[in-house]
Amino acid sequence: MKEYKRIFVIVMDSLGIGAMPDSEKFGDIGVDTFGHILERMRTLDIPNLRKLGMLNLHSGGDMTGIKQPVGRYCKMAECSNGKDTMTGHWEMMGLRTEKPFRTFTETGFPLELIKELEERCGKRVIGNKSASGTAIIEELGEEEIATGAMIVYTSADSVMQICGNEETFDLENLYRCCEIARELTMKEEWRVGRVIARPYVGKKKGEFKRTSNRRDYALKPSGATTLNALADAGYDVIGIGKIHDIFCGEGITESLHSTSSVNGMEQTIDICKKDFEGLCFVNLVDFDALWGHRRNPEGYGREIEKMDQNLGVLLDTMREDDLLIITADHGNDPTYTGTDHTREYVPLLAYSKKMKEGGKMPDTDTFAVIGATIADNFDIRMPEGTVGYSILEELK
Repeated sequence: MKEYKRIFVIVMDSLGIGAMPDSEKFGDIGVDTFGHILERMRTLDIPNLRKLGMLNLHSGGDMTGIKQPVGRYCKMAECSNGKDTMTGHWEMMGLRTEKPFRTFTETGFPLELIKELEERCGKRVIGNKSASGTAIIEELGEEEIATGAMIVYTSADSVMQICGNEETFDLENLYRCCEIARELTMKEEWRVGRVIARPYVGKKKGEFKRTSNRRDYALKPSGATTLNALADAGYDVIGIGKIHDIFCGEGITESLHSTSSVNGMEQTIDICKKDFEGLCFVNLVDFDALWGHRRNPEGYGREIEKMDQNLGVLLDTMREDDLLIITADHGNDPTYTGTDHTREYVPLLAYSKKMKEGGKMPDTDTFAVIGATIADNFDIRMPEGTVGYSILEELK
């Protein structure tokens, strides 16, 4: 007998809640994404997250918890060796990653890799540094068009991005080059999580604009996950935002692209109004992409407030036999040095209208309790080689 007919998992991408014990090994000392945002902002207008117990779990600034939160809450530690989006999401669904994906934020890609990429693609590489996608097109777009070169860049994530002007590069050629890059970056020493085609249009600075013809070439998960088990058992697995890209489509039965985190919450509310049975898995990326990497705590705080507004609508829309889980995949402290993710604990907030009471749950030593709990709820077996344990009894 299923406890819940529908489960919604919303990932507030990068909303960490304090340094893990091993954070120094990752170059992160005293990091605390949510705590430092609260210190900087002093207060946030987040009545719904507060109602679920977020501030009971982690307070700061002028804000504290409430006496009787309606949600269950705890903090989760990451057992995988990493602090990136794919590692965090894969662990939620049962996969422990031992070897972290490579990042090339400080150095750019190795010359050996660039040389091989140039030879295979027949194009000279320009850029090869960590940069904002819009900024590097403004900087190098005219040179790319004039010389037939191709812009290659990275970021704080484990990613290689290749820009191409749709009028002079040709989309199919851009995709071909990205497929070559994906093949080359399968090598262990160059292993990045994603290669992304970033097409744009325009002829000169000030006119360049990225198009919607982006294409992601992600690594497939290292094994079957809770998503595969759910889909194989005939349940709906609806991915919103980056979920399809993160899992390379594995185990996803329906996918919705989001234009923003606000749009992602609106899509989640729309899905909540429809009939389905299974999982709705949501990634809200703007916290990370727009504010964490750009070290903007005020922008990050305002984004949390926007999410909270739509969270109120979602809570009102939920049915009696729905379960909502809100979490994060890593930290990205906007007050810390550099632009990289930060190794942090993440929150787990859970709520259902049928829950007997709210309150603190035992902290967990892995994100994989989420996938294991989902599998337990739908009475399906987790795939072989996965990790995690169910906390379903805590969520009744």
